[in-house]
Amino acid sequence: MLSPSRVFAELSETGRPDDPRRVIGRAVVLGGSMAGLLAARVLSDHADQVVIIERDDIGPAADTTGFEPRPGVPQGSHVHALLPSGQLQLERWFPGFADEAVAAGAVVPDPAAVRHYVNGTQRRYANDLTIRGRALSATRPFLEGLVRARVAQLANVHIVHGQAAGLVMTGGKVTGVHHHPGTSPDGGATGVPQTEPADFVVDAMGRSSRLGGWLAEHGLPSPPVRRMPIKLTYATALFRRDPQISDIDVAFAQALPAPGCVARIGGITAVEDDRWIMLVAGYNEDRPSRERADFVSRCRRDFPAVFGDIAERGEMLGDVVTYHQADSRRRDFHALDGLPAGLIAVGDAVASFNPVYGQGMAAASLHASALSAYLCRDPRLDEPAAGYFAMVRVVVDAAWQTSTTADLALPHVDGPYPPGYRLIAGLANLIFMTSADDRELNRRLSMVTTMLAHPNSLARPGVLIHAALARLKSRGPAVSSTARQELP
Repeated sequence: MLSPSRVFAELSETGRPDDPRRVIGRAVVLGGSMAGLLAARVLSDHADQVVIIERDDIGPAADTTGFEPRPGVPQGSHVHALLPSGQLQLERWFPGFADEAVAAGAVVPDPAAVRHYVNGTQRRYANDLTIRGRALSATRPFLEGLVRARVAQLANVHIVHGQAAGLVMTGGKVTGVHHHPGTSPDGGATGVPQTEPADFVVDAMGRSSRLGGWLAEHGLPSPPVRRMPIKLTYATALFRRDPQISDIDVAFAQALPAPGCVARIGGITAVEDDRWIMLVAGYNEDRPSRERADFVSRCRRDFPAVFGDIAERGEMLGDVVTYHQADSRRRDFHALDGLPAGLIAVGDAVASFNPVYGQGMAAASLHASALSAYLCRDPRLDEPAAGYFAMVRVVVDAAWQTSTTADLALPHVDGPYPPGYRLIAGLANLIFMTSADDRELNRRLSMVTTMLAHPNSLARPGVLIHAALARLKSRGPAVSSTARQELP
C-alpha cells in the first residue's frame, strides 16, 4: 500500500493520460461549480456523454464576458486563492489555461509585491507562490467562467439548467437522477420533474449537498460527517488599484490568538480589471459587518498599514459584502458501507475547510485528478468506487490536518483534538517560526501550504533537524504555538 505522501504526489502529477479509454456511456454531474466542471472535464475522456445539471442560470456556457458571482456560490464575491497546485491541475486539463487567463486580465503577482505579516510584522520570506511556475491572481467568477467556457467547448459535454431532486437506483447501482428543469429566482425547483439516465453520477452540490438524504430515501446509510466549529465571518470589498497608494499584489496578514490579542486574518489580492479585492475576517463574536465605516476602521486598526491605506484612500467599487461559515466539515465516504455503485462526490460535497486558507479550488482539482486515476485503472463500475474515495481521503486528510489543527489554536474552538496534538502543534510551530527567516524551510513549508506536497513531508528527520538548528541559531523569541500551523 502506498503512503499518503506517495499517493498525494501521484495525484499532483501534471501529465495527462496517454490514451484514456471510454468506459462509461452517460455520466451526470450534479453542479457546475469548479469541482463539477473539473470532474466533467475528466469524464469527457472516459464517457460517451457528460451532462452537467446546474441550478444557476449561467446563460451561454461559453460566454466569457461580464463574470459575476453565482447565487449558488454564496462566497463567490470574496477573495479566492488559486494555489499553485490548483493552477497546475487547471493547466493539466486545459492546456494553455494560464496564458488564456492572463490574456483575459488575470494578474501574475510580482514576488517582490507579495507580503506575509504575522502580528503586524512582515516575514522576511512570504509563501512562495511561484514555487512551481508563475502564479495567477483573479476573482472566483473570473476563473470559473474561463473553466466553464473551456468545458462548454467539449463536444460530448452538455450543460442543463435545473435543480437535482434525487437518485434513481437499480439493483445497488445509481442509474439516473431526478431533476426539475430550471429554477425559481430563489433557487427553488420549478417545472415538471424529469429523469436523466446515468451510468455514473457525480455529486458536486457543495457544502449543502443533499446526497445523504437521497441515500436514506433508498434505505442506504449516509456518509459519516465530521465538523470543526470555527464561527468565521469575513467582509470583502473591491477597490480600484492605485500605484499612488500601494504597489501590493498579494498580502496575507495574521493576528495570532494570545492573551490580549484577538485572532484575525486579512488578505489583499490584485485581480482582473485593475482592481484589488480585500478581505478582513474575525472569529466567534468578532464579526465584521457590511458597514463601510466598520470595514475601514478594522483595516486601519487591526491590520498592517497597507490595509488601512487602501481602505481609506482607495476608490471602493460597490458595497462591502459579508459571509459567515459556522464550521469546517467533511463527509467520510471512505468509511461508508453500502455505498451504491456508479456514484462519487467531489469538492465541497466531500469536504469544505476554513476558507481563509484558500484550499477549496486546489482540493477540488486534486479530486479531479483522483477521478482520472480511478477511471484509468479500468475499475469495476458495477461496484462502489472505493478506490476513488481512498485517493480522495488522502487529499481531504491533508487539507483537513493543515486547516483544522490551526483552527484548534483559536480559543473558542474546543476540539475534537487529534491524537498527539500537542507534539504535532509544537513541531509545526517550530517550522513555522524558523521558516520566516530560512529560505529552504520556507520553500518546504510553501510546498505544503500551496498543496503541492503532503504535510507528512514536514515530518522528515532532516527537515526537523534543520528547523531545530535554525531555531538555535536565531536565538529569537519564540512565536506563540497558536501560529498558523502546517502539521506533519
